[in-house]
Amino acid sequence: MAKLPINTILLHRFNKRNILFEYIYVLIGNTMRALYIFLIAVCMQYAGAAQTTVQKTPAKPATQPKIAADDSYQLDVVIKPLKNCWIYLGTYYSKNKILVDSAWFDNNSKGTYKGNKKLYEGIYFFVSPSHTLLFEILIDKTQHFSVIADSAHLENLAIAGSPENEIFAGYTRYLTKITPQLNEQRSLMANAKTAADSAAIDSKQKALNKALNDYRQSLIDNYPESMVASFFQTLKVPEIKTWPLKQDGTRDSLAAWQYMKEHFWDNVNFSDNSLVRTPFFDPKLDDYYKNYVSQEPDSVIKEVNYMMLSSRGGKEIHHFLLGKFTDKYINPAIMGQDKVFLFLFDNYFSKGDTLWLNEKQRKYIFDRAYSLMANQLNLPAPQLDLKDMQGKVVSLYSIKAPFTFVAFWDPTCGHCKTEIPLVDSIYKAKWKALGVAVYSVNTNENTLEEWKKFIQDYHLDNWHHVWQTKEERTADEKAGRANYRQLYDVYQTPTMYLLDADKQIIAKKLSIDQYDALIEAKLKLTNKKTTN
Repeated sequence: MAKLPINTILLHRFNKRNILFEYIYVLIGNTMRALYIFLIAVCMQYAGAAQTTVQKTPAKPATQPKIAADDSYQLDVVIKPLKNCWIYLGTYYSKNKILVDSAWFDNNSKGTYKGNKKLYEGIYFFVSPSHTLLFEILIDKTQHFSVIADSAHLENLAIAGSPENEIFAGYTRYLTKITPQLNEQRSLMANAKTAADSAAIDSKQKALNKALNDYRQSLIDNYPESMVASFFQTLKVPEIKTWPLKQDGTRDSLAAWQYMKEHFWDNVNFSDNSLVRTPFFDPKLDDYYKNYVSQEPDSVIKEVNYMMLSSRGGKEIHHFLLGKFTDKYINPAIMGQDKVFLFLFDNYFSKGDTLWLNEKQRKYIFDRAYSLMANQLNLPAPQLDLKDMQGKVVSLYSIKAPFTFVAFWDPTCGHCKTEIPLVDSIYKAKWKALGVAVYSVNTNENTLEEWKKFIQDYHLDNWHHVWQTKEERTADEKAGRANYRQLYDVYQTPTMYLLDADKQIIAKKLSIDQYDALIEAKLKLTNKKTTN
C-alpha cells in the first residue's frame, strides 16, 4: 500500500463515470467559485499523512503488528479486469475530490487498503490508473469489509461485511439498470420532432424518475437509521403536490416559494459529519442560499446562525460550515454581506474557535475583520484628516455636501488610470451639478510628481486631493493609530465609497455606474418625500 502525497490529492479532471450520487442529484432537478482557501487546508489535514512520491511498483509488504478493528480500516477489494496496477481510493470534500489511499492490485485483480486509523465517514470511490472513477462505496463505522466488482458490470457488485454497503450495492445494481433507460429518454427528447413525441417521452421520463424516487424512498422506509437513508433524505427536494392559490384562483408563487424554503432541510441532520464527504451537500447549500435566502445581510446572518448552532454536535461539519461561510462572505460578491463575516468573527473566531486554522489563516481572518469593522454600511465613515499638496489638512467631515464620493487610488495603477477619469467624466457631466463632493486620496506615498501630473493631465478640478506621507504613516504606526488603509479596507486600488450628507456609508466597492444609479435613486426618494 502507498499513500499519496499531499500536494497531489486535489483532483479536478476525472473522467466521470458511475458517480452515482452526483448523477442522482442532477436527476432530481437541482441546478447547483474558487476553491475554498480554508477548506483546502482542512481537507489536506483530514486526508492524512503521506509520502512525497506515489509508488509505481508494488512495495514489499512490511511486517506490521495486528491492529484492532475498532481503530483501523481494511478493505479487501477485487476489481476485474484490472490487474498489476495501482488503484486509488478517494472521497469527496465539498466540491472537491481527494485521494486518500492507494493499493496494488495483483494478477488476480486483488488489492487491500488498510490503515491504523479509521477513515472519515462518507462516500468514497475507486479510481483507475487512468484517473477514471470506477464506482462508489460508503464508509461508516464498519470499516473492515470486502468488495467484489467488475468495472464493466456493476450490476454484479457484491459487498460483504458492511450492512450499509450491502444496502448501497443493491441500489447501485438498480441504478445500473435504470440509468440507461433515462439516458435513452433524454436522447430521444433531444431529437423529438413533434409535440406528441415530446409528450410521450416526457411521460416515460416522469415514470422512470418516479420509479427511481420510489426505490430511494423504499430504502429510507426500510432502513431509516442507515447512512443511505440519511443521504437520500438530504438529497430530497420539497415537492409541491398541490400548488397554493391566490383568492383570484391564480397560482401563489410566493406561498409556493415559502413552502419550499420551510421544507428544504426536512430530515437533514446538520451535525452529521459524513455529509461533508458527499458531492451533493455543498451544492444544496449553494442552491438554498441563492434561491431561498434574502441577500440582505441580516437575513443571511439568521440562516447562517441557525446552521452553525445546529452543527455544534459534529466537529467536522461545524468547521466545514464555518469555513464555507467565512470564504463566501469575507470578500462577498454582494455589497454589505461582509457583515455576515463579521458576525462569524465575533461569534466564533474571536472567541477562540481557531485551533483548526494555521497561523497564516488565523492572521488573515483577524486582519480582515479589523479592516472591515470601521467601514460597514449605514455606519459613520471613519474620520480622515489628510493633507493636500500644500500641506494643509483637509478634514473629510468638514466637507458639506449631499453626497461625498471617497476615492482611494494610485496614479501609477493601471486600473486607476481607467477608472479615475471615468469618475471625473460623470462628475463633470452630472455629479457636480448635484452637489456631489469628491474626496480623492492618493495611496502611493512615493509618487508626488506623478500624482500632480495625473491631476493636471486629466483636469481633475474641484476635487479635494489629499494624501498621507511616509513619515506620517510611520508616526501612526509607532503611535498604534489605525491609518486610512485599515479604516477603509484599502488593500487594492481603486477603492471607493459613497457617503450621505451625514457622512454615513451608503455604498462601497461598486462600479461607477452603480454609484451613479444609487445617487439617482436616493435623490428621487428624497424628492418624493419632499413632495408628499
